[in-house]
Amino acid sequence: MNTSTYAGMSADEYNEHLSNFLLNSWSFSKVSSFARNEKAFEMQYIYGEYGKRSATTIAGEAYHHALELFFTGLKQGTTLGIEQLEQSAFDYISDVKGKTWKLQKTTPTVEECISKANETVTKLLRNFLAELSVYTDDIEEIISVELSLSEFVTVNGVDIPLPCNAKIDLIIKTKDGKTVSVDHKSKNTFTDEEELKMAIGRQAITYAIVYEASTGNKIDEVWFVENKYSKNKSGEPQLSNFKVVLSEDTRKLYEALLYEPLRRMVQAVSDPDYVYLINDSDSFTDKAELYDFWCKTMISEVDDFNVEDSKKEMITKRLRKIRDASMASISPSVIKNFQQNAKSFIKYDLSTTNMTTEQKIEHILRTFGIQSAVAHKFEGYSSNTFLLEVSAGVKIASVHKYRLDIANGLNVSDVRIGKSLYVYEKKSYISIEFAKKRTENLYFNPSELVGYKIPLGKDNFNQTVVWDLENNSTPHMLLCGATGSGKSVQIITIIEYAILAGIEVVIFDPKNEFRKYSTKRGVTVFQEIEDIEAEMSLLVIEMNERVANGTSKLKLVVFDEFADAVAQSKQGAELKVYKDEVIGVFANGRQKTKRVHTDTLKSLEENLKILLQKGRSSGYRVIAATQRASVKVITGDAKVNFPVQICLRVPKETDSRVVIDESGAETLQGNGDALIKSPEYLNVVRYQGFYYDSKQPITIHDAGVTVHDSIQL
Repeated sequence: MNTSTYAGMSADEYNEHLSNFLLNSWSFSKVSSFARNEKAFEMQYIYGEYGKRSATTIAGEAYHHALELFFTGLKQGTTLGIEQLEQSAFDYISDVKGKTWKLQKTTPTVEECISKANETVTKLLRNFLAELSVYTDDIEEIISVELSLSEFVTVNGVDIPLPCNAKIDLIIKTKDGKTVSVDHKSKNTFTDEEELKMAIGRQAITYAIVYEASTGNKIDEVWFVENKYSKNKSGEPQLSNFKVVLSEDTRKLYEALLYEPLRRMVQAVSDPDYVYLINDSDSFTDKAELYDFWCKTMISEVDDFNVEDSKKEMITKRLRKIRDASMASISPSVIKNFQQNAKSFIKYDLSTTNMTTEQKIEHILRTFGIQSAVAHKFEGYSSNTFLLEVSAGVKIASVHKYRLDIANGLNVSDVRIGKSLYVYEKKSYISIEFAKKRTENLYFNPSELVGYKIPLGKDNFNQTVVWDLENNSTPHMLLCGATGSGKSVQIITIIEYAILAGIEVVIFDPKNEFRKYSTKRGVTVFQEIEDIEAEMSLLVIEMNERVANGTSKLKLVVFDEFADAVAQSKQGAELKVYKDEVIGVFANGRQKTKRVHTDTLKSLEENLKILLQKGRSSGYRVIAATQRASVKVITGDAKVNFPVQICLRVPKETDSRVVIDESGAETLQGNGDALIKSPEYLNVVRYQGFYYDSKQPITIHDAGVTVHDSIQL
């Protein structure tokens, strides 16, 4: 039970209370950072300026990510192997943005950072599986995995006025009945045991206090399991488990040790005028980053920092005071010109120069020995495209190699480099794209419809991207996109254009997203799985009749979340049809019967496959949409039936490859930013999808648009 005096506040009281502090919470990491280097604490936790992370640091994070997957599976009765854990870790590393990596002498490029991180996490995971008994020998039950907590707590008898945030790697029950918190650590060398005894107690008691305040259950021990990725030549174990026993006496000691730096930190963040000093003897922090940040506080406004909205007013006042305090020794003219003067000294930080984007791309590649020139630039709605001309003898793959380095230099999260050369004005170029903030929507426009060519959006060259429903080589579309990517909006746009073209539309809507179309003439909507199954069977019967009669008429079938619907549908024996047949009479006169199998209904999946394979010649056009870019959902056989493949934003590079056979969709920014692969286009094309707003008045003014009076708009 949480007994803190701050725990019972209302939401309004809580917000008012936190408005007095520069932070909204404390954690062991924050306390440790404050005690080690106050300026680093200020930069990271107050101003939201995070330093770059080394390859080994990222590897440690990926290791934690994989262990979360492993213990979650173990809790559910599944033991994951090395392949699954490695893939999980590799995916985590591949998702790290280019500008996040800290380049060092041993890893001077982003690609080498990634390679080092992959190599390190592989060692960690193999050590873990080889010596798993360090964990499992004592485990009776896994209670929680990656448990996130936030509670007001009492430390050393004092109610702390900020809530404590903690993320506990593992909570277990041991075979001897103890409740244990486990913390995973990755190390190059084992921490000295004497050092551990002094330093680790504060972290242990933090976990115990917040867990006990949240759950009411006592923590008996805290285990710190260190995994040493550098090989022990002596053959000794690579894992070391240091156990902190939380007796009554040790609890008092550790709380006292924790309270002093925690008290000083809380006092500092409650005082907007507190001066955070640099600890020059701190060997764990990049001093250059700290001094750059210090300079930034002298010349930048609050919006240039990653500050929470609720803290912006406090930080703004603080920035003014910092500058006012400096006026005695620094003249206003010096401060005014400081930023511009600094640019001339910092030659290799491209974000501080007045270079154009084209010049930055050329400069970055030149540093890696690649002579190039940006020949053309095109501005799209959601992204810009640069066509790059490289000198003779340059391997195209070498440009792809430095994709993240280009992103780092441009200060963007990622860039997409075309897999194939782009031909423009009879000359071949390498295309480089990166997202930009969209300033306006690309609205649905009836004039874009010509015949039965369904407009999808505009590419970066201002050309309309279409899906030609009369082209039998592009009959069906696979549409994939994560939540927020614009998948539903793209489907709505296609439906509206199809209605405008006078095409009959059938919508399978298991998630109830397109209910509004049930009242529109020419459109039928099916939402219950039984109705979807029945209608799909009827479509196949109708298709067979068309084939027999030699007739063809366009009909658009929209199947949203088709994989989930197929999974929910009837399978196996349920599809067999039986009847009771009389085979005799019992002695009492009652009829003797037996069940006889008379027919077998085709499954939803089978009917869908038949419609895809045979329906194109009789006018059927199918959109199969899903959020899940999985090889279990989008198999190789399935993709054969979908010549048109559209991928909106997906979480990972592997997801993009599943849908369109190449990376790039993971770099999209969502809200209709999409990639299309179609026989109608030589390359994978990036475009911004049209946005249909039912409240927007539509004016039909182009002679190329055929309007059918029987269709409701």
